[in-house]
Amino acid sequence: MVAALALVLAGCVAPKEQTTLPEESGPPTQAPDQAGQSLDDFYGQDVAWEPCSGSYECARIQAPLDWDAPDAGSIELALKRAPANGSPAQRIGSLLVNPGGPGASGIDFVESMVDYVAGDEIRASYDIVGFDPRGVGQSTAVACGDDALVDDFFTADPPMENQADIEAAREKARLFGEACLAATGPLLGEVDTVSAARDMDLIRAVLGDSELYYAGFSYGTFLGATYADLYPENVGRMVLDGALDPSMSNDDLIIGQAIGFENALRAYVAYCQATSGCPLTGDVDAGMAQIAEIVARAEADPIPTGAGAVVNGTLAFYGIVVTLYDDASWQYLTMALQEVVNSGTAATLMELANFYLDRTPDGHYTANAMVAFSAINCLDYPMVERNYDELVAFSEQVAAQAPTFGMDFGMAVGCETWPFPATDVREPITAPGAAPILVVGTTGDPATPYEWAVSLSEQLESGTLLTWEGEGHTAWGRGGVCVDKVVEAYLLRGEVPEGGATC
Repeated sequence: MVAALALVLAGCVAPKEQTTLPEESGPPTQAPDQAGQSLDDFYGQDVAWEPCSGSYECARIQAPLDWDAPDAGSIELALKRAPANGSPAQRIGSLLVNPGGPGASGIDFVESMVDYVAGDEIRASYDIVGFDPRGVGQSTAVACGDDALVDDFFTADPPMENQADIEAAREKARLFGEACLAATGPLLGEVDTVSAARDMDLIRAVLGDSELYYAGFSYGTFLGATYADLYPENVGRMVLDGALDPSMSNDDLIIGQAIGFENALRAYVAYCQATSGCPLTGDVDAGMAQIAEIVARAEADPIPTGAGAVVNGTLAFYGIVVTLYDDASWQYLTMALQEVVNSGTAATLMELANFYLDRTPDGHYTANAMVAFSAINCLDYPMVERNYDELVAFSEQVAAQAPTFGMDFGMAVGCETWPFPATDVREPITAPGAAPILVVGTTGDPATPYEWAVSLSEQLESGTLLTWEGEGHTAWGRGGVCVDKVVEAYLLRGEVPEGGATC
C-alpha cells in the first residue's frame, strides 16, 4: 500500500536542464545570521548578477526568514535569468516563472522555459527570471538528512491494514519530520505559500518592476493567485496554467487528483490498446485491471529490475504516474509494461520512478523537491486525522470515483505529526482590484483537473479562462499554436479573450 506523506507532485513536467549558480555561492540550509534588518532594508537591496550557464545570469538576494518578524534573520533566494534579447524599446520587464511542485526548481526551469515554451516575441520583450522558492533547491533549502533516510521515507511500501500500521506510519512520519527540523532549523516552519508569495513581491521590487509579470504552472498557479490576493495593486500580467483551486481542502485535493489520474490512465489504456505491441489485452476496463494487478504484484513481491534492485508498489505507482503528465510520455509507460509482462522485470519502471523522484540509479537525490513538497504542503493544507476505520471509509469514497488507485490515494498519512501545524486556511481567492489574470486549464489534466481551473477563473474577480482540449498537465508550450497565440497576446499586449477561449 502506498503510504507516503504525500502521493503526487503537482509539478510541471518539462525537459530537465541541470544548472548551477556561480561556484562561490553554495545553497545554505540554515538562515544566515543577519538579524536586525527591516523590510525597507530587504526591499532596498541591490542585485548583483553574474554570468552563469552560458548566456544566463545568476544572483542571490536576501529575504526575511519570517515575514512577520523581519528583524529575526534572513534567508537567501536564488535567481537565474535569460535577459531579453530584443531592443530596449521592446522590453516590457521581467517575467517571473515557477514550474510548480511545490518544490520544483525555477532555476532549473528557466532554460526549459526559454527553449521549449516562450516564443521569440516573449524572449525579445521579457527577461525570463526563474527563482527557487524558499526551502527549495539553491535557495536556503529544506533538508531532512542523507539520501538513505530520505529514500527510506519516500520509497517504503509499508502495510496499511490495521490501526497499528497507521500508528507506525504516523510515527515514521513524526521521526522524519524531526530529522527535517534538525537539518533545516526554523525555516521548516516558514516555507508556506503565503511567505513565498511575499518573497515574489520582494523579487519584483529589487528587479525594478512596478508590476509583477508572472507565469506559474501547476502549484505555481496557487503561488500566483496567493500573490494576487496579497498584492492586487501590483499585478501586471499573470498566466496561471494548470490551476489549483485554492479553496480546496486536503480531502478535496486527494479526491480530485485520484479522479484526474484515473481518467488519464484510462485515456492512456485506450491509446495503448489502439497501437501495436500493447501488452494490455481486452477492453479498457480489462487493461486498467491489468495495470492495477502489476502494482498489487509489486506490493506483494517486489519486481526485480535485473540489476540487483527491485520495484515495490510505491515505486511502481510513481513510475506509472509520472508518464501521465504528458501524453508524449505514454510510449515509455508502454515500454515499461511490455517489460513487466514479457520478461517479468521492471528496469524501465524503475527508471521512470527515479525520474519522478529526482533520484539516480545509485540512490542519490539530485534535488530536494520531495522533502520541500512535504514541508510546504504540510503548512498549506490542514489534514484531517483519522483512525484506521475512518481512513478506510474515506479511501472507499475515493475508490468509488477512482477505482484503480483510489485506495492508495486515500490511505495517505503524515502531516498530522509534522513539527509545525498547518498555518494557512483553504478558502476562495478573489484578488479584488487586480488587473486581468489569464487562467489556463487542460481538459485531460491529471494532476490539476480542468474543473480546478474553471473554479479559480470564477473565483478571481479579474480571471479569464483559456481551455485547451488536450491530454496531460499544463498547456502553454504543449497545446500548439492556438494556446501560444492567446498566451502571447496577453503577455505582450494585455489582451484577454472576452468570455474566455477554447483551443
